Amino acid sequence: MKKSKVYFAGLTVAIAYTVVVLTSNPAKAGSEVKSQAAEVRVDNFTFGPKSLTVPVNTTVTWVNRDDIPHVIVSDDGAFRSKALDTDDKYSFTFTKPGTYPYFCGIHPTMVGQIVVQ
Repeated sequence: MKKSKVYFAGLTVAIAYTVVVLTSNPAKAGSEVKSQAAEVRVDNFTFGPKSLTVPVNTTVTWVNRDDIPHVIVSDDGAFRSKALDTDDKYSFTFTKPGTYPYFCGIHPTMVGQIVVQ
C-alpha cells in the first residue's frame, strides 16, 4: 500500500509541474506565436484610427476608402505601399515593439502611427 501512495504522490507532482510549465510558457507546449490583425481606414484624407496600438506580430492592413490614391510610408523606411486606389489594401506585419509613425507619400499632411507593444 505504501508503494501506491508514493507512486500517486510522484505522479501528482509530475502532472502539476507539467501544467505549470505548459501554462507559463505556451511555446513549450508546441504552440506557435499567433499573429493578429488590425485595420486602418484611409478615408477623407485621414487615417482612422490616427494612432493604433497593437501587440507584436500583428498584421496591420490599410484600406483606401477615398476616391483618390494614397501611399502608406513609414518615417523610418520600415514599410512603403504602392499607390493604393479606391478599395486597395496594403498590409505590414509588425514583429518588433516600438512606435512607427507614417504618412501618405502623396499627401504628407496625412499622418498616423502604429504603437507595437
